[in-house]
Amino acid sequence: MQVFTVSPDRYVHHSNHLRQMHRLRAAVFGERLEWDVSITDAGERDEYDDLNPTYILAVTDGQKVVGSARILSALGPTMLERTFPQLLASGSLHASASMAESSRFCVDTSLAAGRGGGQLHLATLTMFAGIIEWSMANGYDKIVTATDLRFERILNRAGWPMKRLGDPVAIGNTVAVAGTLPADRESFERVCPQGYHSIAGHHGGQIRSAA
Repeated sequence: MQVFTVSPDRYVHHSNHLRQMHRLRAAVFGERLEWDVSITDAGERDEYDDLNPTYILAVTDGQKVVGSARILSALGPTMLERTFPQLLASGSLHASASMAESSRFCVDTSLAAGRGGGQLHLATLTMFAGIIEWSMANGYDKIVTATDLRFERILNRAGWPMKRLGDPVAIGNTVAVAGTLPADRESFERVCPQGYHSIAGHHGGQIRSAA
């Protein structure tokens, strides 16, 4: 299993992976979780995909996308402040240049790829490790995100607890919560699954892999 970091200059090269990502997001957020998201024949996408984010994708050896996350600088328009401000106790992120926002995290847990520590899916832990490693490499030491209580429990089980930025709020058919996650070596080592290793730059980008 590999983790690709796809920056805007690599969108064309990874166009097939990105198409799979949007379809995976539709399957997870629209079909399985039944969230109120915009889905077309091309999959799920929203306004934040138009802001040139970096995508982090977990891909099998057969080139199937089984996990994804979207990363944007917290200094620009963010999903938390623009779409879910009710999750912020102060109404603001108080963003800094060392803070990134992660959104649309999803994993295809039907993949028969084994489980990691604490019985969490290998793809989930691989994605966590990839997000932290990419963040550290790009000058970010804190990640902010909006998620639900179920995923907050998964973060706790992985040893990557989230510090809440406000009280949980019922949104649609879920209970959402916002928080910050540390992007540091200690967190990386806690979530990193056995066999994970980094591969040096590839076509100007970064690719991570896990056995």
